[in-house]
Amino acid sequence: MSNGLTQAELAALSSPLANDARVLYFLGLRPTANLATTATAPIDYKPLLALLNGDNKEQPYQRGRQINSLLKQLEQAGLVALPSEIDLAHSINGKSLLLPLLTVSNDSFDTLHKSHYVMSHSWKPNLALFEEMAGLIGIIDAEYNEEDVGEFIAYWLGRPNALFSEFQWTQKFAYTMKRKRVASGYEPTRKIGSQQVKVAPGIEADDNARKLVEKYATSTKKS
Repeated sequence: MSNGLTQAELAALSSPLANDARVLYFLGLRPTANLATTATAPIDYKPLLALLNGDNKEQPYQRGRQINSLLKQLEQAGLVALPSEIDLAHSINGKSLLLPLLTVSNDSFDTLHKSHYVMSHSWKPNLALFEEMAGLIGIIDAEYNEEDVGEFIAYWLGRPNALFSEFQWTQKFAYTMKRKRVASGYEPTRKIGSQQVKVAPGIEADDNARKLVEKYATSTKKS
């Protein structure tokens, strides 16, 4: 695949990251990623450790968990997305990750990368970008409300040194919403995979009807 970074990737890589995390993304993950699916090749810790150690005789990288620590940084920057079955608290050797910014069009949101600002009380996510990011990182329930936005604003107002572009702020909001969807306390919910989603009344009614039919069919067979 092409090594030309998208504007979204450049913006994310310019955020506060360890240089080793940048090396891991650009040289360790991106070259073998599938542009159509954004999936990386299965993770193999051994060559990634060698890549990060380079010619350093002290070999600072010795464990897969050190790779996972860098991957966590990349996830927080929006460069890496984790399939629901992957947990960075455990080994991910042999498993594939997603690089969602590979497929973000340079033209669609070009202006959103041009100015950087601190969080404000009046901030709102860019709706079009949020919807695209939600699809890329697998948010099933993409609806949000003023309380969700308010919590996000309140968190970042407490970090006045954080300076990001409109693209990056919306991207961070999308990842915040995904974390809320996988949190066990999200209510009212129906669990789909690892995510908690709001139950639509129509779906609930259909399920209730199905259960009644099943119950009736069972009782009829017994009689």
